[in-house]
Amino acid sequence: MHWYEDDGFWSDFSETMFSGRRREETAALVARSPLLDFAPGSRVLDLCCGPGVYLVPLARRGYAVTGVDLSEVMLERAGAACADAGVEVRLVRADMLTHVEPESYDVVLNVFTSFGYFDAPGDNLQVLRNAHDSLVPGGRLVIDVMGKEVLAGWIGRPQLVELDGGGYVVQRDTVLDDWSRLRTDWTLVRGGTAREASITSFLYSGAELRSLFEEAGFTKVECYGDFDGSPYDQRARRLIVSGVRESATTAGTAATATIATTGETVAPGEEER
Repeated sequence: MHWYEDDGFWSDFSETMFSGRRREETAALVARSPLLDFAPGSRVLDLCCGPGVYLVPLARRGYAVTGVDLSEVMLERAGAACADAGVEVRLVRADMLTHVEPESYDVVLNVFTSFGYFDAPGDNLQVLRNAHDSLVPGGRLVIDVMGKEVLAGWIGRPQLVELDGGGYVVQRDTVLDDWSRLRTDWTLVRGGTAREASITSFLYSGAELRSLFEEAGFTKVECYGDFDGSPYDQRARRLIVSGVRESATTAGTAATATIATTGETVAPGEEER
């Protein structure tokens, strides 16, 4: 069993990853971020939605929101959070490696570094292709990860996170395979007991993730350093990459070329014949 398939892991460590403070910060982010400002009534897929940290504020903005996650525990918590907030959200248990709903969404979101889980590089590319196919033409994919350049600026000593209600988590990060992968080791100490877990994922630079987007078929790919739309530079706090599924009109225009002197339309590559 891979680490991301372990519901016990998500149950034990979700308080560290998705605290009450993070929910408040996310709600404020959804309210003000230009990267999360979609057309009224947009159909939004939160891929790897976890316990619904983004689902609630997105639904409150009037979007038609779907949350997809592999973990039953996370989906149960997401459902409870939505019910408590009085918002309606569609929840689906599915694996992002195989989940596709053709041309069903205007926006696909993947946040909190929920990309790069798979050991095979081609599987991570397939996740992007699935998102591409689930978008309507002109739809947008937004992925939020800890970029390689950002991580290099602060990785070092272990970090300690105190938990609400007592206990703490010690986090240790280790770079693997020439800066292509990251292992994070967590130790949860609470009530006189300790629980350990390790997760691994791919690390991407801005250029690497941009190239993956383009390989998956996205156009207008842009990298940002935070949800405020700031550039991905030495001051970046996150790596956020956005790309658009090409519209049918644009694709049709790009697929033909016109010779002005004759008015003839020819296939690309034939202009010099």
